[in-house]
Amino acid sequence: MSNYTMHILICGGTGCISAESDIIADEFTKELARVGMTEEVQVLKTGCFGFCEKGPIVKVLPDSTFYVEVTPDDVEELVNEHVVKGRVVDRLLFIDPSSKETIEDSKHMDFYKKQQRVALRNCGFVDPHNIDEYIARDGYQALGQSILEMSQLEVIELMEDANLRGRGGGGFPAGLKWRFTYNNESDQKYVICNADEGDPGAFMDRSILEGDPHSVVEAMAICGYAIGADKGLVYIRAEYPLAIERLQLAIDSAREYGLLGDDIMGSGFNFDIEVKFGAGAFVCGEETALIHSMEGQRGEPTTKPPFPAESGFWGKPTCVNNVETLANVPVILLKGADWFKTIGTEKSPGTKVFALAGKINNVGLIEVPMGTTLREVIYDIGGGIKDGKEFKAVQTGGPSGGCLTAKDLDTPIDFDNLLEKGSMMGSGGMIVMDEDDCMPAVARFYLEFTQEESCGKCTPCRIGTTRLFELLDKITQGKGTMEDLELMKELSHVITDTSLCGLGQTASNPVLSTLDIFWDEYVAHVTDKKCPAGQCTALLEYKITDACTGCTLCTRVCPTDAIDGKLKELHVIDQEKCIKCGACMDRCKFKAIIRE
Repeated sequence: MSNYTMHILICGGTGCISAESDIIADEFTKELARVGMTEEVQVLKTGCFGFCEKGPIVKVLPDSTFYVEVTPDDVEELVNEHVVKGRVVDRLLFIDPSSKETIEDSKHMDFYKKQQRVALRNCGFVDPHNIDEYIARDGYQALGQSILEMSQLEVIELMEDANLRGRGGGGFPAGLKWRFTYNNESDQKYVICNADEGDPGAFMDRSILEGDPHSVVEAMAICGYAIGADKGLVYIRAEYPLAIERLQLAIDSAREYGLLGDDIMGSGFNFDIEVKFGAGAFVCGEETALIHSMEGQRGEPTTKPPFPAESGFWGKPTCVNNVETLANVPVILLKGADWFKTIGTEKSPGTKVFALAGKINNVGLIEVPMGTTLREVIYDIGGGIKDGKEFKAVQTGGPSGGCLTAKDLDTPIDFDNLLEKGSMMGSGGMIVMDEDDCMPAVARFYLEFTQEESCGKCTPCRIGTTRLFELLDKITQGKGTMEDLELMKELSHVITDTSLCGLGQTASNPVLSTLDIFWDEYVAHVTDKKCPAGQCTALLEYKITDACTGCTLCTRVCPTDAIDGKLKELHVIDQEKCIKCGACMDRCKFKAIIRE
């Protein structure tokens, strides 16, 4: 029995560790030793709390006090005041930006109120290094229930009834995928966890593996039992060292406890898991490319059929699910399909994890029921747009998705609604843009990413995305024509219709959606040679207004001597010499320099 009367939970996700949460944990241990309270107070490093904008986070139980933006220098005060004297340190509490109210418990924060954690149910609550903490929260009960009380088909039927759709972006029903793999007889079958999360701004799967790796390990074993596989593999990016470390520890701990390996729980069922590293190729998120990479071949997709469920890893039936999909499995087994379908919408039950990023006040990791509107996510959970700026667009689905605007804010988020609006769910990246973002430049950014990540196997993707990127680059340089805009449309449709895999088939989505919604902005770049958002460097001009006092600060910071003027006289910028670096504007104390 534990004698702890207090628990100090410290966010141990990658974001907070980069902000010294590891040092904070060490400082708490030292300070508790100093005051002689190591036997009464436990310090735990957990997974991500989600509220990344206000990290590092420290949560104190049992009173649920939620401290934000904690630094190592704050630890001594927290121990002396909160731990020893029982007094809350008000200056480290969250202050609601609208009401200016100080909030002690996270459940009263707008950021958390509309969230419902299913895939993230343990992140921020358990020590991912300790299997006992996962077991204490019903961990591995679903595995025991499956292999000791249910047949393989009963497990599959339960998953089909729940209609858990693939959270990697495709939305294909997981139960149906399990059945297809089960129906293909073979002397060897495989379960693969796709942890190759490569979308810009996406960190959902990484956070689950960092904060609750056992949920994925358990789900893979359940899937293995259901389809008749005894081998599981996790394909994960090598640049996720913390997730890899915690995942491997979870696998080793489960094996030590007899929850992986031979004769699990005395059932006669054998299953083990191996970790395979990827080299960071975005295309390897596609299941056939992923499988080829795991086999030591080039990460290139192949035409389907045959699907991996028929012929996958080493030509054997293989079931591929992504991290978030698998994280839902144990809780569905324990609570049932009917419970799962009470969350979300009829066609898209359950929740979805999003990485909320960009020009938004509350950057972080969120999980909301399907059917939650974009407005609720951006304004209620996300806290609205930074610096009071106007909302312009939100990119969902990463480089494979499209932009949605203010007219779409009341769209319920699910697989079908987003597709209908010209975007997609994707793996869950959600990047918010404000009035200062240039949409042709945004499309250029995503095209640069996809054309670099193209495996090069098929011509439409290899050559088409390169030509499309060149056209976008030309337009943002002020060298485009109206004919180029029409050519971009035509080329985008050809790439979509003729590419081999999902990367090429969706690569044009950012271009098509921005062309459709922000046509006037493209025209301004082409006909007026102006960037309305003031972001495209080649189309900008810096000018000095009558507010100039002739202080000469701007002349001293200009790297090309493009500014001329005498002391206490109006200065002038030579546009031929100006490289548009903005140093003069940043330095001017009188706001006398404008950008047009």
